[in-house]
Amino acid sequence: MPTRLLLLADTHVPARAKRVPGDVWRAVDAADVVVHAGDWVDVATLDALEQRAARLIGVHGNNDGPELRARLPEVAIEEIEGLRCGVVHETGAAQGRERRMDETYAGHRLDVLVFGHSHIPWDTVTPRGMRLLNPGSPTDRRRQPVCTMMTAIVDGSELRDVTLVPVDRDS
Repeated sequence: MPTRLLLLADTHVPARAKRVPGDVWRAVDAADVVVHAGDWVDVATLDALEQRAARLIGVHGNNDGPELRARLPEVAIEEIEGLRCGVVHETGAAQGRERRMDETYAGHRLDVLVFGHSHIPWDTVTPRGMRLLNPGSPTDRRRQPVCTMMTAIVDGSELRDVTLVPVDRDS
């Protein structure tokens, strides 16, 4: 049975938004696994996602304080079905990202690396075949036309149907 993923990053509640948008909560309810790539800002957001998500994989980001850092790792590596998934907040500059991530995670044999920080959606494949995904931000679009999150399906060891989903920040 395929596993439905929801990819999030940079929620920044309550710094950039007063609350997690309703679009996100509906997607959490539909997902088998929620992945959050850091910059939660508010411990209450982590608590709420832990309670509501069927399975949560998360890391802390650069804007997360001591309480979040005590509860979340800087890097998470998990297997979802047969897919080796890494999660980290920061990957550095866009230029050279694919090569750097191949070097950084060479020993982990990752199929996919989910990251955040830039608030800019990203979907590329490294020379060694690792998929790099940044879902953007569901609360702070920065220079993007809309706020975003991503959904995907894991089927065995295959990642498919990766979709960038617009988020109504005020939903």
